[in-house]
Amino acid sequence: MNEKEKMLAGLPFDPRDPVLVGYRLGAKSVCHRFNMADPADLEDRMMLLAGLLRLKGAAHIEPNFFCDYGFNIYIGDGFYSNHNLTILDVCRVDIGSKVMFGPNVLLSGATHPVDPVERMSNEYGAPIKIGDNSWLGGNVVVLPGITIGNNCVVGAGSVVTRDLPDNVVAAGNPCRVIRSV
Repeated sequence: MNEKEKMLAGLPFDPRDPVLVGYRLGAKSVCHRFNMADPADLEDRMMLLAGLLRLKGAAHIEPNFFCDYGFNIYIGDGFYSNHNLTILDVCRVDIGSKVMFGPNVLLSGATHPVDPVERMSNEYGAPIKIGDNSWLGGNVVVLPGITIGNNCVVGAGSVVTRDLPDNVVAAGNPCRVIRSV
């Protein structure tokens, strides 16, 4: 099994693998061009990301945008993200249709071993899924392996450490369900 296959399977992998480094540098180059593009050229700017991400329809992402690989990010129709979206996509990240993100959202599919010796040589990850019609407020952090259901609202500044079911409002650090929608 090569390092990319290990990464996609959520197994420990070596991020210094030359193939993975090449993918990351390519993604970072596209993100750089997107972030430096004229903000008035909406279509041209999003076309840069269309070759990197798996877009399933219309999407709008405000600059700045950062990701590790891009090819693991699947975005549904009608997606909107405010400024400074960061997606660490060492595993698949699914974002549903008609989803909205406030500024400074972080989806972190990547993590590292607790043991300091292991941490020096590998990392691993777990997939993230955001359901349709959900809204993540500003400065929300979603940790590896989390699923957020359909029609959810996650309050600003929340750190989502466990799955959220459909149709809830949740907030806090750690994020907890406050009420039903």
